Amino acid sequence: MKNDLIRTITRNAIVAAIYVVLTISTSAFSFGMIQVRIAEALMLLCFFRRDYIWGLTLGCLIANLFSPMLPWDLIIGTAATFLSCVCICFVKQMLIAALFPVIFNAFMVAGELHFILGEGYWISAAFVGLGEFIAVCVVGYILFMIIKRDKKGLEVLGANRNLEVKW
Repeated sequence: MKNDLIRTITRNAIVAAIYVVLTISTSAFSFGMIQVRIAEALMLLCFFRRDYIWGLTLGCLIANLFSPMLPWDLIIGTAATFLSCVCICFVKQMLIAALFPVIFNAFMVAGELHFILGEGYWISAAFVGLGEFIAVCVVGYILFMIIKRDKKGLEVLGANRNLEVKW
């Protein structure tokens, strides 16, 4: 039991670190109205293992420390990630799971951009949603469909649910 806890904490720390590094290294297009945050592809980890909620939320929180929208991105952006992760844990189709980050980020981050910067709400929602769609529904979906084809890939993820997902 103690080894499982250590493994879980370690996996989540690694996920958080990867999220932060991916976001910061691509910061030119990770923040703002037109954004494709590649790290969001990792959101689908929650589809295979629920406890990745914590690593992804922590990674998002830390990455948002570098946001030009401080302190709002810490609260709103991190909340969008957390809510997306929670919802992903309750679906059985990966394609549907991939839509939660698109929806939450499009509407919540658009609200942030609208109230803080005065950007048009619906145009912000469209751009943020499109970027999120590219990151999660295209990059993330393809990445995890490739990983899930290999038993070793699922083993490395520590996957304990949705192992037989077809799409």
